[in-house]
Amino acid sequence: MAEAEKIIVPTMAEMASKGESPEVLFWVGCSGSFDDRAKKITVAIVRILHHAGIKFAVLGTEESCTGDPAKRAGNEFLFQMQAINNINLLNGYGVKKIVTGCPHCFNTIKNEYPSLGGTYEVMHHTQFINGLIKEGRIKIEGGSFKGKKITFHDPCYLGRGNGVYEAPREVIVSIDAMLHEMPRHKQKGFCCGAGGAQMFKEAEKGNKEVNIERTEEAMRTGAEVIATGCPFCMTMMTDGVKHFNKEESIKVRDIAEIIADAASK
Repeated sequence: MAEAEKIIVPTMAEMASKGESPEVLFWVGCSGSFDDRAKKITVAIVRILHHAGIKFAVLGTEESCTGDPAKRAGNEFLFQMQAINNINLLNGYGVKKIVTGCPHCFNTIKNEYPSLGGTYEVMHHTQFINGLIKEGRIKIEGGSFKGKKITFHDPCYLGRGNGVYEAPREVIVSIDAMLHEMPRHKQKGFCCGAGGAQMFKEAEKGNKEVNIERTEEAMRTGAEVIATGCPFCMTMMTDGVKHFNKEESIKVRDIAEIIADAASK
């Protein structure tokens, strides 16, 4: 996929002003909007959507937090305020289908919003990408990850929270990579250490950080690449690799980044 291609990303407001509606709304999320590393994941997803010919749009400055961190930290009042504002916005635009690169956004919009009046078809980007590959809307060449030993870390809200295990693995296999599983994977997966709002607070007492424990498991597989499907997992696993000074030999990449690299020109 050409690196230099300029992609125009329309907003829902711009589309609505023309009387148009997108095939999907790409929900970027707070990390994908503001975190420098996660922005690269956002760009990869956009490139894939564009490459596959998907008519999509984002909310742009109208998008705000889903309320997930507030809810997990115990502030139900703040969560409902944030959620209802988002739901009113989404319903106002007549949004039907949402794709997001964040399992936390995915879980919250999919499972928490319906009871507040927001019911949509919500897909994680690994599910959507897997569907595009199976439909032939993306052709895979393998890219620089072809033949690499890759292990996949299951994000909690994607895997155990919503039972999505096969889509990211099928995507990895599609590039002819060698998938090496960690002992704790799928239903027995292990948290990266960021969940439950832990990302935003000081570590609790213990003899080892959770992300260090998980990174050790990933390293023991002999994988050259640790694949993730969550911006929070990306941060925690990257920090773990840095802890062991393995940045040169072990890369941490989102599934979208791997496919953006492998998609045929």
